[in-house]
Amino acid sequence: MGEYALLYILFAPFAGALALIFISNRQPLLVRSIATSAAFVSLIASLYLFYAYDPVKGGFQFIQKYEWSKQLGISLYLGVDGIGTPLVLASSILLFAGIFVSWHIRDRTKEFYIWLLILAAATIGVFMSLDLFFLYFFYEMSVIPMYLLLGMWGSHTKKYLEMTDPEGLKKRDSVGFIMNFGSNSKEYAAMKLVLFLSAFAVVALMGILLIYKFSGLNTFDILVLREQANLMNIPVLGTTLDKIIWVLVFFGFASIAPLWPLHSWSPVGHAAAPAATSMLHAGVLMKLGHFSIIRVAFEILPETTRELMPIAAVLCIFSIIYGGFVAFYAKDTKYVIGYSSSSHMGYVFLGMAALNYISLSGAVIYMFAHAMATGMLFAMAGWVYDQTHSRDIPSLGGLSNKMPFISACFVVACMASIGMPGTVNFIAEIMIIVGSWNKYPFQVIVAMLGIVLTLAYLFKMMRGLFYGPMNQKYSHAHDAVSTVDRLPLLIMIAVSVGFGIFPMHLYDVVRSGVNPLVAKITLVVPVAKADDGLEVMGKATAPEKTSAPLIVHEPISYTSQVSRKGRE
Repeated sequence: MGEYALLYILFAPFAGALALIFISNRQPLLVRSIATSAAFVSLIASLYLFYAYDPVKGGFQFIQKYEWSKQLGISLYLGVDGIGTPLVLASSILLFAGIFVSWHIRDRTKEFYIWLLILAAATIGVFMSLDLFFLYFFYEMSVIPMYLLLGMWGSHTKKYLEMTDPEGLKKRDSVGFIMNFGSNSKEYAAMKLVLFLSAFAVVALMGILLIYKFSGLNTFDILVLREQANLMNIPVLGTTLDKIIWVLVFFGFASIAPLWPLHSWSPVGHAAAPAATSMLHAGVLMKLGHFSIIRVAFEILPETTRELMPIAAVLCIFSIIYGGFVAFYAKDTKYVIGYSSSSHMGYVFLGMAALNYISLSGAVIYMFAHAMATGMLFAMAGWVYDQTHSRDIPSLGGLSNKMPFISACFVVACMASIGMPGTVNFIAEIMIIVGSWNKYPFQVIVAMLGIVLTLAYLFKMMRGLFYGPMNQKYSHAHDAVSTVDRLPLLIMIAVSVGFGIFPMHLYDVVRSGVNPLVAKITLVVPVAKADDGLEVMGKATAPEKTSAPLIVHEPISYTSQVSRKGRE
């Protein structure tokens, strides 16, 4: 498997989707078996990839390159480093879990699994791509399945279902209701998601095309562009081209993250989506924004990233606090979890903005940890909805009597989301907070308050759903008792707690990808040789033409300390 691991991971879901086209919906067990097999192959290959990745060697490994257009400089160029590897694993885990979470779907089962497999494969393709063309191609591919999964298998909110005209006749299928911002229909959620993501994807595409045009290298190869592209000294509109490109790339991809104020599509999409789609949406789709910013802006424009990344440090405050307060006052289970996810993505931006080894490593680990915790929450929110046909927290309650297993798993998921010691979320949050303190103490204080706020709204939701008196109209609800129903939750709990107790391999893998990136952004400086033979290192600036060699200082520990002596 070794040499072709990436191809197995990427194309197994595509192969499963292709095979399902020729299967009839009259054979639901065969449909589910094919979808499960495709997801299982991807999962096994991802586990192999994660543990076979050599953190000592570092860099991009398991490289596969197939030339697509020599004239345009486009190749299907696949490879993973310490940043992409855990995210590929997270995508495969959530896909496999999502297959079982959706086991009881009866409406067009085949089509549902086809689009779910394509959605997961598209996110995996982004995490593997070392070619800007295919990174953007897979990025855009993920939007199509989301639209169909929301619009066809999604659900309306309670407020939407209660809407009537003055005569008391339902008109929810009219264009007016779809376009009504207050209606929150599944059609509205799907359309809003597509419009937001597509519009800002075009913004990111403009930045990518500017890189391609003005680099003069006639290639989309990220590894070539990061070494040879020099866009800093091209004057444009009173500034330099690199700053314009960076802003286009950052805000183009930040919309899917989602960073405030570009976030409003996400909670609505969460609320309307079926459970498995919400799991992939929150678990990996939102991480495409952070990852693409790292892969494009951080890799190709390191000096500009160092200069402009404080923008993210400012906006992440609003993401954390605004998302947290809305989640606290929300009464819909999926809105609570959706706004919680938007809030938690602010922590990732904070870790990215601090630009040191600890904070950025924490941000990458947090992306992985959040995928597991939020995947659990959405899976259980979906189970509660399937049993009660309600997401209205005040009308529910006492369900722990009927769902002891689900309620116990819900407690574990809440503990993971708030960063309880023993879960991988705790390690990630501590690294972000410690790594960001010296540079952004105010933001760290806000982040700490955000953790307290997370505790408040998650415990409030848990109490409202599972404790107190039970409404007798939900007495028919039952617990997850079969292996099919319990397996996805047990997998995500095992991963979250397992890496929380034994985190070193995950940390070593992530560190191997983060260290050279941070060194390039913050520590690549021209070093002048003084008369007395001592090295004099100034602030990190763009290298000037000089006969002095370029020194790359590397870390001697997992802290922000660097060695005094460089390596020529």
